[in-house]
Amino acid sequence: MPQEVWSNALFALAPTVLVGLVFWFIMAAIIRSDRSERSAKAKIEAEERAKRGLPPKPAA
Repeated sequence: MPQEVWSNALFALAPTVLVGLVFWFIMAAIIRSDRSERSAKAKIEAEERAKRGLPPKPAA
């Protein structure tokens, strides 16, 4: 009897945990790609400002 309870609990919680893990991986990938995109954009902007002889952009 107790073994059935634990297996039922495991099967009931497994989909929730799996969906949570998938959500976490997707959000981590989105945040990581946004961070790398922002740094690449800042690097390109700094290069363009240097080409035009402008001072570096002040830190926010």
